[in-house]
Amino acid sequence: MTNVAETVVEIIEDAGVERVYGLPGDSLNGFTDAIRTSDGVTWEQVRHEESAAFAAAAEAALTGRLTVCAGSCGPGNLHLINGLFDANRSRVPVLAIAAQIPTAEIGSNYFQETHPQDLFRECSVYTELVSIPEQLPRVLEIAMRTAVEKRGVAVLVIPGEVFLSESVGRKKSAPIRATRSVVRPADDELRQAAEILNSAKKVTILGGAGTEGSHRQVLEIAEKLKAPVVHALRGKDFLEYDNPYDVGMTGLLGFTSGYRAMEACDALLMLGTDFPYQQFYPSKAKIVQVDLRGEQLGRRTPIDLGLVGDVGDTVDALLPLLDEHTHRKHLDSSLKHYAKARKDLDDLADNDRNREPIHPQYLARLVSELATDDAVFIPDVGSPVVWASRYLTMNGARRLIGSFSHGTMANAVPHAIGAQSAFPERQVIALSGDGGLGMLFGELLTIRQNKLPVKVVVFNNSSLNFVEVEMKAAGFVNFGTQLDNPNFADVANAMGIHGQRVEQPDDLEGALRTAFDHDGPALVDVVTAQQELSIPPAISAEQVRGFTLYAIRTIMSGRGDELVDLADTNVFRRLFD
Repeated sequence: MTNVAETVVEIIEDAGVERVYGLPGDSLNGFTDAIRTSDGVTWEQVRHEESAAFAAAAEAALTGRLTVCAGSCGPGNLHLINGLFDANRSRVPVLAIAAQIPTAEIGSNYFQETHPQDLFRECSVYTELVSIPEQLPRVLEIAMRTAVEKRGVAVLVIPGEVFLSESVGRKKSAPIRATRSVVRPADDELRQAAEILNSAKKVTILGGAGTEGSHRQVLEIAEKLKAPVVHALRGKDFLEYDNPYDVGMTGLLGFTSGYRAMEACDALLMLGTDFPYQQFYPSKAKIVQVDLRGEQLGRRTPIDLGLVGDVGDTVDALLPLLDEHTHRKHLDSSLKHYAKARKDLDDLADNDRNREPIHPQYLARLVSELATDDAVFIPDVGSPVVWASRYLTMNGARRLIGSFSHGTMANAVPHAIGAQSAFPERQVIALSGDGGLGMLFGELLTIRQNKLPVKVVVFNNSSLNFVEVEMKAAGFVNFGTQLDNPNFADVANAMGIHGQRVEQPDDLEGALRTAFDHDGPALVDVVTAQQELSIPPAISAEQVRGFTLYAIRTIMSGRGDELVDLADTNVFRRLFD
């Protein structure tokens, strides 16, 4: 007899799934046992189900293929929710198997009873409860197809006894893989876009994650329009490399050149981006937005024309309708400004005469210089994302992934588990904040147990640093953000992971080289400056007032020494360099 669990494993294997991330539990036993006897699917055990969902999301982001995670009934699958929110908002195809209590007990407030089909509805594109074996495999195939084609999370809630029931059988369907279609706007809409762009004197392009696979097309339209290219964070590894029109990022993590290139234009062409910060959009320009999802058009800022289409397909169709722009003043001015902004940032990423503490910019720069050409970088949300976005160099083969839309702490190490599991020979570097590392600290055990050669670089500033910056900007005295950390290197060594602590800048390069060359997992605990400021490219009057208020409140609360540290880290260093 073939049971339902075995049929599920067979179907996901046909779809190219090689791993299932999760934590076992009694209601999941039928499924895990089917994996145990499978020749093509492995069980990748983690220490927390949240990490299972993050790991699946990372693998899906890097491969573009469906991945799977699983949790047992009640608290087990409930733990998946944060990682599933991250996957769904990052638009990567993940199937979550949520085991359920016995069907006959649903509604009786049974031990560990929850209703996952309700809990996961907000973070999925498809959620369904399987009540009887006859629903499978059809509902499974629907869930998988929806996840793949909508690029999101599908959740199947399956009671434990259903896994063990006899499979009813069904004619085998073709393996469920992502389809590829040509998607572009109608001809009249393309003509409207061309009219706007041809009549503009200063065009700027803003590109995001939707430019993946369209590097050539973006450069061709930038050349024709003589347009500087600004990228959102999720567009960094698709647009930054080999791009003579690149002028950097904008937004809270960006720098002045990207902001200026957008504010100075009279037409903005948005390509595959859901850049969320309204205050960074140009105040007077006409805006043309291209997105594969029509519901995204005009969501972030008022637009003059919205086009539904794949970026590459749309640009290919639009290019013949565009006039060759001959004036480069806007482009050249933007590039000049970018060169200065880039130099100002690079000047901060130095050893600083071996003075302690280590500046995080210097750490990020060294990581970029020492990493392999096809490294996968995964920063924790918070200050590591700032330094990664500004100092990691992309080249077309490297990848930068993270919780850039959901913005959750503690994503770096769990994401790295999925990335390294999918690509065991590739260098995977988790840029962990000390707060993020501590939140899911047990996943270091997963890295060791699963023999994953992940390299963990810890930005150890003994604080929830980005939260502190936000408090300062809003005028609040720092409160509740201090972290009393152990020596993370000692803890790593105790776990059987190569660990090294670095407190002096002169020791940093050697420690990183040793860790990156180590045959196995490694952790470098780097003591970085707590008072390092990450200044956004545009500072509002409210932020200035807030920071002034912070200074006054800090002095009045008897903590004026913080201001001295702040000045020493950010002001005096620049004056005397």
